[in-house]
Amino acid sequence: MALTPVELRHLTPGRGLFGYSRPQTDRLLEDVAVSFEDVWRERADLADKVEQLEADLVRFKELETLLRTTLLSAERASEQLKEQARRETELIVSEAHAEARRVQREAMSENERLVADSRRIRAQLRAALEAIEREHTWPGEDAAKPDEREAA
Repeated sequence: MALTPVELRHLTPGRGLFGYSRPQTDRLLEDVAVSFEDVWRERADLADKVEQLEADLVRFKELETLLRTTLLSAERASEQLKEQARRETELIVSEAHAEARRVQREAMSENERLVADSRRIRAQLRAALEAIEREHTWPGEDAAKPDEREAA
């Protein structure tokens, strides 16, 4: 039976012939001692719980610090990876543009060479046809009309 401070203040032991009744006073003191022990035990349990909670709080604060540090490290690593990927992308694009310009220059050079070869071959063919026409005249043709044969 746990007694409250208010109950303790209002308890009065029974009176006997020579003062307080000894059995009632002994019972009252026993009840007070039991109540005090209960409160003392509860206080000790609560003190243990507070101590455990404080230890948990310290541990959680350490975990929080560790998590913050880890998060910051991960963010920095992420930014570094993004920057590295951006630089690599720029390098690849730059190399691709350089390769495209090289291929374009080679294609233009090849085209110019082919156009020059084509002109040279046409000139050679014309010269050969003119030489053939000068040496041979076709029966029934005038030697003055070689352009008509070319058109046909």
